[in-house]
Amino acid sequence: MLPILRGCRLTGLAAALLFSAPLAAAEGSDVVGWVEKTRILPWGVEVKAKLDSGALTSSMQAEHIEEFQRDGEDWVRFVVEVEDERTGEVVERTFEREVFRRLKVTGAGGVDRRQVVLMTICLGDTRYEEQFSLEDRDDLIYPVLLGRRTLQSLGPLDVTETFLRPPTCDEASPLRRHADKVYDEDLGV
Repeated sequence: MLPILRGCRLTGLAAALLFSAPLAAAEGSDVVGWVEKTRILPWGVEVKAKLDSGALTSSMQAEHIEEFQRDGEDWVRFVVEVEDERTGEVVERTFEREVFRRLKVTGAGGVDRRQVVLMTICLGDTRYEEQFSLEDRDDLIYPVLLGRRTLQSLGPLDVTETFLRPPTCDEASPLRRHADKVYDEDLGV
């Protein structure tokens, strides 16, 4: 029982009203579920994304990652091979992006170093330009993981729901640019 309700007896109706109130208030708002369908832009392929508050940086499926120089800057070429949720077909596309930064990930498996690039995704009716670390996620269920840097722009997260905001973006949809955001490390969190 919740600490504020200790010692209180709730009837079935009272309990239902109390515990459904947050969801009812959120109805029609920008609530997102713990899994959402997104589109990788400008490609347009639709994939499932897991929203993960335990990860700081978002991650995207990438294979055949190779670095190269372009105009004196570090760039990376990589292949995204995923199942398109709209058609069920496995599709792939090669992308080239400037390396935004490098990420050192320490976990149970040791230390992993990854390139981070800016990519744009569509979630709901909004386009988001975000940082994505490149990782071979072939053996994982979700080809895209959205971390806190992205989550802080999306709205409240309902961990009991999935697929609340289907991707409906077009060229006229609002674009939230990476450069216009204040990130949690900038806030001292």
